Amino acid sequence: MSELIAAAPAAGAQPEIAMAGAYPDFANPELLAAIPLDARTVIDVGCSGGALGAAYLRLNPRARVLGVDADATALELARTRLTEVALCDIETDDFPFDLSGGVDVLVYGDVLEHMADPWAVLSRHLRHLNPGGSVIVCFPNVEHWSIVYRLFTGQFDYDHHGLLDRTHLRFFTARSMRALLEQVGLTPCDVRSRPSDQGPASRFVEAITPALAALGIAPSEYLDRATPVQFIWRASRNPRERLVVISTMLPPQGGVSDVRVLEPAAALASDPTVFSAVREEAEIARVIDGSPHIAVLHRPLLVGDAGRARVRALIDRGFLVVTEFDDHPDFLAARGIDVNDLLTFTGVHAIQTSTEPLATTLSAWNSEIAVFPNAIRDLEPPANFANPDRLTMFFGALNREEDWAPFIPVLNEVLRAVGPRLHIHVMHDRGFFDALETPHKDFVPISDYVTYRKHLSGCEISFMPLADTTFNRGKSDLKFIEAAAARVIPLASTVVYGASLRDGETGLLFTSPDHLRMQLLRLLAYPEAARRLADAARAEIAANRMLAYQVRARTDWYRSLWARREELDAALRARVPALFM
Repeated sequence: MSELIAAAPAAGAQPEIAMAGAYPDFANPELLAAIPLDARTVIDVGCSGGALGAAYLRLNPRARVLGVDADATALELARTRLTEVALCDIETDDFPFDLSGGVDVLVYGDVLEHMADPWAVLSRHLRHLNPGGSVIVCFPNVEHWSIVYRLFTGQFDYDHHGLLDRTHLRFFTARSMRALLEQVGLTPCDVRSRPSDQGPASRFVEAITPALAALGIAPSEYLDRATPVQFIWRASRNPRERLVVISTMLPPQGGVSDVRVLEPAAALASDPTVFSAVREEAEIARVIDGSPHIAVLHRPLLVGDAGRARVRALIDRGFLVVTEFDDHPDFLAARGIDVNDLLTFTGVHAIQTSTEPLATTLSAWNSEIAVFPNAIRDLEPPANFANPDRLTMFFGALNREEDWAPFIPVLNEVLRAVGPRLHIHVMHDRGFFDALETPHKDFVPISDYVTYRKHLSGCEISFMPLADTTFNRGKSDLKFIEAAAARVIPLASTVVYGASLRDGETGLLFTSPDHLRMQLLRLLAYPEAARRLADAARAEIAANRMLAYQVRARTDWYRSLWARREELDAALRARVPALFM
């Protein structure tokens, strides 16, 4: 069992990390994901240096994030990150903030175990929690195998930090924390474990299997309790009915799958009353008996008997079916598909899309439509405008050959005139790269969405040409919000983007090659003004285009669909009678 000793969490085993006072300056990613994304007021109890709250504000800049801690040194850092902070004794002092509007979320990240009476503290704090508000608790798991191992081997000693931090006064299991939450009047919603190495836990459980058998304990059940280092419980006061939303996703292409499926699914899951997941269509099944169940199919190609069978199978499993579609249906016709034979729009209960023009087009097949514009999940720290003597222009898009071709002569003219002051960074489009007559360029292949955004964020300008076609007019302004969020200046055609950016304020528009020349030279001539444009564009996203701001609208719509399911079933039956035969 010597390998277990090395694997057990210990004081000397922690990697080096920046500190805020006595504790690591670290935003727990699983705890961050557990905080409802649409909260208005959040209190981080025991905020330390404010790393968690700062990370949350990048997701929800409108939020008021308050922090309290007893460590004055850590609070100096937190004061630069959070809306307000206060030095206080959490066990005895009330929150010294104006809480006349109540609190939406109380966060206790590795805090309750340090308190002599966490029941009393929670009860006092809950006086401020709004109806439907949430309590998020992250805590060390006293059932972790390493603690039992230490007891067996006579090595139960306190450490400077970790599971046996010498300042821990209370010890909890997942079950006992649930009991605590219930005892103070909350409704537990869900519990999750933080990622843990199952290998050492499995070896330990295997070694003590005879003892477990003698006690009547199933090894698999004990392994589930003994593996997690930490648990996160979410509880609520007067929670709404549980809602299940299961989405499908096409293979990723560009950022569409991330923005239309993965990120919204994660945003929905931040609500403790929502179970949200992305699964293969064949794996969609009921999760919570008695709850509304919504299946969101990502750009499904539903044709003929096979298409009807797919929808019917979901209905028979108790799901209301929604199509997620964010392109003009003309592209289907261009591929030889008769849209009128499709069930993609008519054969489902409802449609969700990204723009009002698309909604107008799709309403010819189904009037039950919701528009959820593309939005930004997080505002990463800016990484550009480091060299005042050079600007880098980014171009990265799929199927844009006919859109950029008219502008190549002007781009080459500008590149010859300004030399190294303008660099071009191209992703994916080799034809565009080869057409540029300059040594000041580089090329990278298509990548995953995270890498794409990283490449974009290192540039100062994003080139976004779109020709005026019916198909293009149905596109969303995703390129604009991606660039603006990264503090990159949108340099864009008026098609689509003219309705999103304010010319000369949050980006620059062009209507012709000559106009593009003028706008590009303007940016190169006045780099300080260019930076102001980029800052204003980022501020626009922070104010109006964050995913956090539409979470409630999405959940409310799904709940309303379920409430009207008899009406929607009748409308679906009228459109596609064969579905119900």
